[in-house]
Amino acid sequence: MDLQRLLRGTVEWDRLEAVARDLAARYGDGSARVEFLDADNWLSTPFILRTDGEAYFVKVVSRQNSVVHALFTAGRNLGAFSSGTEGFFEHFGTPAEMARHELEATERMRAIGVNAPEPVEALEIDGLGVLVVEYLPAFRPLDELDVDAERELAPELFRALGRLHDNGLAHGDLRAENVLILDGDLYFIDATSVREPGALDAREYDLACGLAALEPLIGAADAVEAALSTYPPEDVLAAREYLDFVAIRPDHDFDAPGLKGEIEKRAAERSEAERSEASTANGKRSEP
Repeated sequence: MDLQRLLRGTVEWDRLEAVARDLAARYGDGSARVEFLDADNWLSTPFILRTDGEAYFVKVVSRQNSVVHALFTAGRNLGAFSSGTEGFFEHFGTPAEMARHELEATERMRAIGVNAPEPVEALEIDGLGVLVVEYLPAFRPLDELDVDAERELAPELFRALGRLHDNGLAHGDLRAENVLILDGDLYFIDATSVREPGALDAREYDLACGLAALEPLIGAADAVEAALSTYPPEDVLAAREYLDFVAIRPDHDFDAPGLKGEIEKRAAERSEAERSEASTANGKRSEP
């Protein structure tokens, strides 16, 4: 956490006050209450703004956050190159562009029926990028549930991810803390961006991240089985190639060798079962 705070930096208090005052005037009568969050977020300073009976989740993106994002993007693309594919992460040059992109990503997710907080707006205040979305009250991150609930929700995570991919989108930063649970429903937050030429690789990377997020929570076997409930064995096998890349990220901690072994085992079993079913079906069709 100390390294994270160092990299994230600290936005001066008077600038945060200016953001809060501006938003309070935009959404109410100028009075508001601000609650800062000690969230695991490398790329912004988050807080809750409460005004006129409404609550908003606000992310303030500084120039230093933009620089860290550029470093992360370069590192992630280098990792993609090391996996034998073209880099597919995209950096946005200014704090305001970062905020606007996340707003657009949230809008796209909601447009295809994937749960995400309702977007409000993205703007620039005093050189800071500011993202405002609906605040989800009483939510819990996926990794703070009990193991039975995590196991039950695992297939839903991959169904939502599959809907993104089927519509030509990708999340790009899937972690357990970016999956929120509210009243039993699963929400995606903090979606990032990928370049179109790497769309297939981004799909496989997303899938690897989902497996890596779930393995410490429910075990490799159940994580892989949940993935196979949405994705064909060949996709899960392709995602295996990204696990070493995901493992070097500071925000993922999982058993990469164990997960790779389980993927190979389960995918092989599923492929064999599908071949057996196809052979049986062909045999029945050939009967007189």
